[in-house]
Amino acid sequence: MDLSQPSNENVSFMIEEIKAKLRMVNSDAMKPEHFNSSKYEDLKELYEMVASRDNITPNEMQAIAQELGSLRK
Repeated sequence: MDLSQPSNENVSFMIEEIKAKLRMVNSDAMKPEHFNSSKYEDLKELYEMVASRDNITPNEMQAIAQELGSLRK
């Protein structure tokens, strides 16, 4: 998947991948439509960081969830 260009499809892909990696219980709170392309680069950086990690600690999960919250519309 080419994530170099902002699109709704790319946002959806990244959000779904982050949710899967973090095994988020309340995944309904993180719907792709809650994010817009104005913060695409920040979301992409967060996605790349999460995707590159094999293990994520509970503290890191909390920080990632907070960052996702700040990127919402």
